[in-house]
Amino acid sequence: MPFVNIRLVKQVIEHDPDGIKAKVQSAVTDALVDAAGIPKENVWVTFDEIEETDWFAGGERVKELRSKS
Repeated sequence: MPFVNIRLVKQVIEHDPDGIKAKVQSAVTDALVDAAGIPKENVWVTFDEIEETDWFAGGERVKELRSKS
């Protein structure tokens, strides 16, 4: 039984957290079903929402990286 844990920056999905999570989990579940032939009900997907001030990439806060893009 696959267990998929997805970590994402909370602020990236704040405009529609339920809708975005539903789309992502559906795509991930479908990919595992298609690739490995696993029954859909056996795929578990969870989400961890991380504050942009608590996530770093290359030594820089994601909050600052997002403000540059």
